[in-house]
Amino acid sequence: MAGPPYSILQMHGSFDRGSKEDRVVRLMNEWAGKVRHTLLVASPGHDAARADLHPHLNVSFITAPRLSGPAGLGKFRALARLMRDFDLVLTYGWGAMDGVMAHRLFHRVMRLPHLIHHEDGLEADEKDRRKAGRSLYRRIALASADALVVPSTALGRVAQAEWGQPADKVKHIPNGIDISGFDGTARRPAILGLSENRKLVVGTTAEAGQGEALRRLVRAVAPLTDAVKLAIAGEASEAIVADAKRLGLTDIVVLGPQERTQDYIRAFDIFVPLPGSDAFPVALVQAMAARLPVVATDIGDISAMVGSANRSFIVPGNDDAAVTTALRALVVDKAKREALGEANRRRAEECFAESAMIERYGRLYREAIEAYRGPLAAG
Repeated sequence: MAGPPYSILQMHGSFDRGSKEDRVVRLMNEWAGKVRHTLLVASPGHDAARADLHPHLNVSFITAPRLSGPAGLGKFRALARLMRDFDLVLTYGWGAMDGVMAHRLFHRVMRLPHLIHHEDGLEADEKDRRKAGRSLYRRIALASADALVVPSTALGRVAQAEWGQPADKVKHIPNGIDISGFDGTARRPAILGLSENRKLVVGTTAEAGQGEALRRLVRAVAPLTDAVKLAIAGEASEAIVADAKRLGLTDIVVLGPQERTQDYIRAFDIFVPLPGSDAFPVALVQAMAARLPVVATDIGDISAMVGSANRSFIVPGNDDAAVTTALRALVVDKAKREALGEANRRRAEECFAESAMIERYGRLYREAIEAYRGPLAAG
């Protein structure tokens, strides 16, 4: 993005910390002084990520017109009127789909700016099977969107096959990270619970609602209890810890939510991402940047994300025994762990650098504004 400040309206279901919010905050901070941002959040109390915005950023949060609640013509008209004051509209996820529908209904009569929609992952209740009503609503609402941005090819296939989006409208932009922040050459951090013995650390990240996936990981790690400890960065219930100990996995550490992901991921020896609604787990890219080998089930884009040498350790889904076998092979082979870690680091540098992500988003947004306002000033 370049030129004098332009006004962008963002619509979010929530703005709590997560992979979507991390990306949005990085982009906003990168373009400080070039863009004025207004954020309409459907759940105003869920906006923890606003604390990560640059203090001098030109940004405001608004609560009206309402984005949450039942759909209706009056609601759509109010949202469309709001859009008239901006150069570009950005919407995020199912929680902002009523904003997309408002644009669909009024974009011609009100001459609204272009709208770009973003989907980062399916809702928890749509992970295995999409809801027909929501798919139809998306199909209708997205007809006027200039583009639909997804971080994974798997989600792009859903957008085309189930939401009726043409291939040229679906823009695949992988989430990027600051690779240098996960420099694996630096000394490993000492984290309470992880550095007390010589066992290898099998680490994962967990969010609310991933209890069953954690239980499956516990079952896969338990046979290796003499050689490894399991570290969970995020949420894990006391019942899951009890299950682990019942299975003989006595070395299990629940770290709780962490703000600086590099501080714990670099303390792991092997990373195992949990299956979830996010088809492009950013924590996996962080582990790759930290030169970690990866063992995972073959879901979403995971197999395509890791280095080619690591792909033989991406196992079929629903096969806990295969996860155990893959972990055992890495536990006993330090040279293999190091080789896979180096391959993953190179892959992260080549494909998932933050600078490339910022450039692609900037070009997409700039083109949409120019199509509405005319050429932007260089700078």
